[in-house]
Amino acid sequence: MRRNLITVCILLLLTACGQQSIIGNRSSVEKLNSPTKQVVEFWHTYSDEETRILEDILIPAFEKSYPSIQVNPVRQANNTELKYTLISKASANRSPDVVRMDIAWVPEFSHSGLLIPLSDFDDYESVMDLLQRNAGSAGYYAGASFSLPINVNTKVLIFNRQLLEKAGLSDSPESFQEVIELARRERYSIGLTGLESWQSLPYIYALGGQMTNESYTQASGYLNGDATVKAVEVLLSLYHEKLIDHTLLNGGGDYWEGVKTGGILLTDDGPWFYSVFQGSELERALDSTIAVPFPHQLGPSSIMGGEDLVILKGSKNQKEAWEFMKWMTTKESQIMMSQTGIIPTNLEARAIKVKGESFIPPFAEALEHTFLRPPVKNWGRIDEIYGTYMKKIFQGEYSVKEGLTEAAVKIDKLLQE
Repeated sequence: MRRNLITVCILLLLTACGQQSIIGNRSSVEKLNSPTKQVVEFWHTYSDEETRILEDILIPAFEKSYPSIQVNPVRQANNTELKYTLISKASANRSPDVVRMDIAWVPEFSHSGLLIPLSDFDDYESVMDLLQRNAGSAGYYAGASFSLPINVNTKVLIFNRQLLEKAGLSDSPESFQEVIELARRERYSIGLTGLESWQSLPYIYALGGQMTNESYTQASGYLNGDATVKAVEVLLSLYHEKLIDHTLLNGGGDYWEGVKTGGILLTDDGPWFYSVFQGSELERALDSTIAVPFPHQLGPSSIMGGEDLVILKGSKNQKEAWEFMKWMTTKESQIMMSQTGIIPTNLEARAIKVKGESFIPPFAEALEHTFLRPPVKNWGRIDEIYGTYMKKIFQGEYSVKEGLTEAAVKIDKLLQE
């Protein structure tokens, strides 16, 4: 009932704007109002519920306030085929106008000259002042910004509350070393979901490791540095002790249910761990678990994910596209979309979301201690190398030092291209 009431209120606010932009500055778009509509084609990968809100609420409200602009949304599958389709279309100047893109893809597009620099728009800085700035870090390249962060996510540790209490704890351990000691002492399992970067790097960073230097120009000395080697050796030891399940190499098990029922001590996940549930199911998930950020005493340890809005090279309606992008990052639009579990980049919307959803605060706190996967053109290939060598290490084909050193050498070459 509360969620429905919020939806109605925001819908009334959005539609009541009429000819008044909720952005608050119409001067930059007055010339857009003409009898001929300009069409903005918007490709996205929103879920069913997110798409419903986009198409039934946000786009109609935008078009009412901007009658000269028509938005045509096109839902796409979120896979590598989409990435290569977009690269092909942008290279041929036949691209959609606006794309909601995974932040891990943005550097490849910007470094390849396939995106329009948003920082060239006069009001770019005033728009970014309303948003979480570091969420747009993936879009910075060569002194310009090529993306607008529309939503962010990260992962937190999710503990089984009953297992903590059984071990005499009323809250989660403060450091990851204490987590490991607890798992070994009580023979509790840790639900590490895989060895790819998104899955394993938060554990490595929480243990003091690092993938590259801060400028993302070198992996040698970092990925194979003493701290990272030690961190991976700890995880490998837990794997050999069967405190990390051996299904790890094949995609992991059902850690959602395991952590809720007490089959494992902890796993990690994003806000969707909770947002997919409603009513009694959500209460059960909240009652049976404790969610906390990855320990960050040794440095940022929460991996940043999310999506950015970009204008692709070849867009025929760049100014209209920019107006639509700004609309999607306003407080009202982001509050509306956040009902699906998406974490807003708009700071006012985020503050409201934190107060309104009981499971959001740990994720909001974790976003204050995040690290980026290297925002470089060759990230896709780097990610593949990292995952391949981590798997070889856990299969016993390499020692930790040997595997990480060989991986670092190959990654260095890609970082230097």
